Amino acid sequence: MAFELGERLHAPCTVSVADLKIEVIPKRMKNMYLRIDPTGGSIRVTCPLGTSLAAVRSFVKARYAWVKEKQQEVLASPSAQAAAASKQEQARWRAWVSARAPELIEKWEPRLGVKAKALVYRNMKTRWGTCQPKTGKICLNTRLALYPPECLEYVVVHELCHLRVSGHGPAFKALMDEFLPEWRRIRAHLH
Repeated sequence: MAFELGERLHAPCTVSVADLKIEVIPKRMKNMYLRIDPTGGSIRVTCPLGTSLAAVRSFVKARYAWVKEKQQEVLASPSAQAAAASKQEQARWRAWVSARAPELIEKWEPRLGVKAKALVYRNMKTRWGTCQPKTGKICLNTRLALYPPECLEYVVVHELCHLRVSGHGPAFKALMDEFLPEWRRIRAHLH
């Protein structure tokens, strides 16, 4: 769809600004926002209904260097690598995680006074691990292979702690603080 520079936007559209393709979503809101998709690097601008195309282009042009920098960061991130991974790469991640997780489980079970009954590995998009306290089943994300090894240990400890405390409330955090005081610093690598 072709747009006139002074045209007011009332429906979603795609516009170009220099070499950037921008998805524009007009909404009932007061301010304009620019977001970079953390997995693919696509660009989205949400703006108040009736914003001019010229205003959107000016908004993006003023942030052009930042957008290009963030896109490069996103494309080099483990999330982007995971999104583009082949079956062979995913198999290598699984092998790496499954080779290291059992020794971490053995290390931490006695310290925490818990016993995991089953360990499963999956390539998950939205979770690093899961725990089913009733069955003792722990599932670890194979994408952890793309992060520093301490991240796998953090997720193992996190899931084992759920065998003692469900949820992420104060009791859970206190348990994490007691056994893995650096957990917040390590967790920051996973965001």
